[in-house]
Amino acid sequence: MEVLLDYLKGADWDLLSSYGGLLSLAVVSIYAGAYGSLPRPKQDPKKEEKAGEEQEDDEDEESMERMSSGDAWLFPIIGSVALLGLYTIVKYLGEKWINWLLGWYFSLAGVGSVWNSSISLTRYLCGEKRWKQYDTFKLSVKKGSYVIAGLSSRTPSVILLPLSLVPSALYTFWGAGRRSILLTDVLALSFSHNALSLLKIDSFKTGCILLSGLFVYDIWWVFGTDVMVKVATTLDVPIKLLWPKSVMMSDVRGFTMLGLGDVVIPGTFIALGLRYDYYRWRTGKEGGGFRGKPYFYAGMVGYVLGLVTTMVVMDVFGKAQPALLYLSPACILSFVITAVVRGELKAAWMWTDSPEGAVE
Repeated sequence: MEVLLDYLKGADWDLLSSYGGLLSLAVVSIYAGAYGSLPRPKQDPKKEEKAGEEQEDDEDEESMERMSSGDAWLFPIIGSVALLGLYTIVKYLGEKWINWLLGWYFSLAGVGSVWNSSISLTRYLCGEKRWKQYDTFKLSVKKGSYVIAGLSSRTPSVILLPLSLVPSALYTFWGAGRRSILLTDVLALSFSHNALSLLKIDSFKTGCILLSGLFVYDIWWVFGTDVMVKVATTLDVPIKLLWPKSVMMSDVRGFTMLGLGDVVIPGTFIALGLRYDYYRWRTGKEGGGFRGKPYFYAGMVGYVLGLVTTMVVMDVFGKAQPALLYLSPACILSFVITAVVRGELKAAWMWTDSPEGAVE
């Protein structure tokens, strides 16, 4: 007890609060993104005729392809090429112009990202029934009877569009010295939410391949070279979550940082667990309503333990750590242990997620 009290007296509460804030941002982002990846509830066939064109909002989501095991094998290679390319540009051409170019790119992309996330939040708060009651506005480009491009939005979506311009506009036109980390986090959280909602893997096998490949990728580029740290600390773009090292939110001591890759990659695996729980409930293999979500909750616990371990090791050794070194095994083990305890390892491993509804 005395040892614990001595530790608490000497604890760096500013740093601990920063770790807690960063962990909260990551967990909330994954939680929201995972639920965003769930398929929209199917409408009663008897009501479809009355609904008419109302279901068009969901068609694009349901037709999206999933990442296969072949894609997962290539992911670390593509990531390595992109990372090395950015490092080469920063080292030999300087960081000013690449920060300017990427800053504009992510600001423009941020408008659509914040808009989509704000629509999802509004839709959740309103509820599906009320959301469907709002008027629909349609914009389409046609050549004869063929629709080249089209956009369908409901009244709240149209109102939210100009508001979604604000974070990107402030991020772009405020200088780096005046730019609030709130802007960076708002944009980064919206990117994370959309990535988790749209980037879907097709099976736990694919997820394990992806996490294992990026486990090696992270170790090599962090411990083997200075490439990862150099790029992460040089690029001033909203692809990372930040939290001040201060209980009072002062930026005097700087910030703790977590790259979006350390949120999105494990998050896709956790979101798959939630979709598997949803599949088991829809097919009657899990009773009691869609409240028991063993694979999702196990994944969330594994992620929290993995990220806490990362922070402890980083604090003890005083050196940046590749988060996926701890997050990848934590997420994989959370799935394996849960499946083995429930006696479902073979069934879960063979299950495949699909746009039309999971099949085995």
